[in-house]
Amino acid sequence: MREAKRSIRARVLRVLDAMPADLRASASGAIVAALAARDDFASATTLLLTLPFGSEWDTRPLIEAALERGKRVALPRVNAGSRMLDLCAVTDVASDAANGFRGIPEPGMHCELLPVGAIDWVLVPGVAFDVEGRRIGYGGGYYDRLLALLSSNVRRVAGAFEVQVVDRVPAAEHDLAIEALVTESRSLTIPR
Repeated sequence: MREAKRSIRARVLRVLDAMPADLRASASGAIVAALAARDDFASATTLLLTLPFGSEWDTRPLIEAALERGKRVALPRVNAGSRMLDLCAVTDVASDAANGFRGIPEPGMHCELLPVGAIDWVLVPGVAFDVEGRRIGYGGGYYDRLLALLSSNVRRVAGAFEVQVVDRVPAAEHDLAIEALVTESRSLTIPR
């Protein structure tokens, strides 16, 4: 299974890296609009979002939309010592975030830490997804460990480019699925 995941990850990352900038921008805008229009996004009070890394879709307009609506926004910061994610409240992405662990943008040390229990909506990142809600991340297991700590009523939603949706993601029994997948062309609700 590990080799199959590695192969899918490499293939999808190659496609993402080759995506033209104008297509990436327009598709990112469509993903943001669809996520921001979701009822569960509107009703959430504290959201765990992510900053874009590499050739991912641009999440910053979604973060800005959440902050403009008065929502509390947390961003993850890698805690290399515990191999967990610290959840950090941000109020301004430009001043609260900088490149951190492995060059991944994350909140600075000055940001307030939030408990996992404060989160009621999570934007789950990933490299590849399937329509059953399975995902492949970057291979560090940080989000897998975090998702296992969340209450069952926390919404787990992913945004992705359509090219990140594959036929089948190999998954182990302990892998937790997302509940919704939003791309630039469709929005899927995945039964629990």
